[in-house]
Amino acid sequence: MIEFNNVTKIYPDGTTAIKEFNLKVDDGELVTLIGPSGCGKTTTMKMVNRLIEPTSGEIYINGKNINDYNIHELRWNIGYVLQEIALFPHMSIEENIAVVPEMKKWRRGKVRERSKQLLEMVGLDPSTYLTRMPSELSGGEQQRVGVIRALAADPDIILMDEPFSALDPISREQLQQDIRQLQQEIKKTIVFVTHDMDEAMALGDKVCLMREGKIVQVDSPQQLILNPATQFVKDFIGERQSPWQTAVDVIADQSQQRVVQKTDVDSNNFPHQGIYFIADEGSMYRGAILNGKEIDANQLENNMPLHQAAELLESNKQDIYPVVKDGKLIGTLSYKDIVTYLKSKTSIENGVIQ
Repeated sequence: MIEFNNVTKIYPDGTTAIKEFNLKVDDGELVTLIGPSGCGKTTTMKMVNRLIEPTSGEIYINGKNINDYNIHELRWNIGYVLQEIALFPHMSIEENIAVVPEMKKWRRGKVRERSKQLLEMVGLDPSTYLTRMPSELSGGEQQRVGVIRALAADPDIILMDEPFSALDPISREQLQQDIRQLQQEIKKTIVFVTHDMDEAMALGDKVCLMREGKIVQVDSPQQLILNPATQFVKDFIGERQSPWQTAVDVIADQSQQRVVQKTDVDSNNFPHQGIYFIADEGSMYRGAILNGKEIDANQLENNMPLHQAAELLESNKQDIYPVVKDGKLIGTLSYKDIVTYLKSKTSIENGVIQ
């Protein structure tokens, strides 16, 4: 979807903001850019919609060089959310949301339907909020409107530049949850700049950790925790190296010992003792069987942290859980898997657990 190919940005004063930058953001993926102040995060993001032009290298969207797009066409297909949301103060919420769709000549009825749909998606009642003015909204509500305004014309790409950093912790955490839920529904390609490592880890399918204009490591949040590439990565992640923060898909048993194929279940050709989880030919999760009978079983999302999974295992009678990513069965998790993993991450010196 978005690809940076040996991109470098040098400003007129000689400052090199980005050096030989190579990154691929897949379709429907949320990638967070994180790093110390001045590392080039925002410059990188702004080059996607040509607010900043690279000095050398190429950037592609859907395999096409961004310089080959009409600039208006390019930007209309990219939503943009800033820290300072800057809603138009003299326009109602509905009018704010409608700005880009109206520029694209959408019908009035379609614009109104889209506005209602988006407000509902972020938990704002359209009958209350459509006619309100920005000054009547809280900071968190304004930020929600800013997010859906970027989504209004249904762009393929969303750029988000530290959108929640000015909010109080409670509003910020709620909006992070909103973005996670929203992304599960809409599957947009999102580049999200943040200076907060917790936010980067919570939101990103991939985290791109930068330093002095270069990529230090690009990886899933759990792999950054488990396998930091350098001492800088270790130091930047800091306390998040706790094994209890590890996502369950890192720990999951992928041996397929507790997985049966749906075709075998349909033909009654499977083990009839114990619990097994059903997958079809495409590895999609299709349910569970206990002692030969189909049952309703709880499941774990792949990015759930270990401490939450352990709480679920404690509060339920189910001994083994299927681990699911985007509907696909990618492994199973049991108490034994958790204990084995924690033992591998724990050292004992002089009788004290480290």
